Amino acid sequence: MPGRSWFVAAGDKQEGPYSEDEFRDLIARGTIRADTYVWADGMQDWKYAGDIPGLLSGGVAPPAGFGQAASASYASAGSTQGALTSDFPLWELVWRSLVFVIGSIFIIPVPWLLVWYLKWLVPCVRVPGRPNLSFEGTAMTVVPWYFGALVLAIAISLIGSELLSNLMIVVQLVLYWLLIKWLVANLASDGQPLGLSFSGTVWAYLGWNVLAILSILTIIGWAWVYSAWMRWICQNIEGTHRAVIFNGSGLEILWRGIVTVIGCVLIIPIPWVVRWYWQWFVSQLAVVPRDATPERAIEAARV
Repeated sequence: MPGRSWFVAAGDKQEGPYSEDEFRDLIARGTIRADTYVWADGMQDWKYAGDIPGLLSGGVAPPAGFGQAASASYASAGSTQGALTSDFPLWELVWRSLVFVIGSIFIIPVPWLLVWYLKWLVPCVRVPGRPNLSFEGTAMTVVPWYFGALVLAIAISLIGSELLSNLMIVVQLVLYWLLIKWLVANLASDGQPLGLSFSGTVWAYLGWNVLAILSILTIIGWAWVYSAWMRWICQNIEGTHRAVIFNGSGLEILWRGIVTVIGCVLIIPIPWVVRWYWQWFVSQLAVVPRDATPERAIEAARV
């Protein structure tokens, strides 16, 4: 199991992450025994060290009846669940965003600018139980999609077909769907991939876009659609023993969106209102036990 990050349950606290070498050293010193509760990236649940084949050369069996109680205790530990937090340094956010926007005008640098921006942006977000969040994606993964869509758009514009122009809109939406999958798959903690994936289908994603467009006709209904859309995206993030949820309501998205738009119209407040909105948005994301009831998930998200 090389390259994993390990966590150890000590009393009612979680310790770690430990690298593979550090974890083996704890075993050698007797700190970790057969009845020590441990978890590593890729495991579905906490287990006793003695129950993991090949981890220990021997040891006593865990105490009878202790596993279920311990599992419940550590699954609800505050250090492994709760709302995400963020801290986007104001002026760094301003100059990096300006570079990204201005550079995108030149079209060709977009994949490289996107990776550069995400590598700064993602570490500003903190996830309970996942220290030093980072983005490990490369621009060359995006290049074939991006330039393929660009060539197609140029060809369609030369042909001048309205039907093909509508088809191009669908292609762009598929591209955004691929970007979500790429972003989720390249998240890492302490330099180790989290092994996440996005399982939402492209047809469902296209359906949400159609619903979002139709909701604009209701003037304010779009906010509730976007709230539900975010919950759908979170529900389809897989590869972790915890579930990701979104707690933001349509009403909150609506009034905060209006305040942000007004601030942007006034130009000067743009950096402050954009950061205010982003930090609120991140705070509405949380990690909770995957088998938690809706009521328990809301409670855990507030930890």
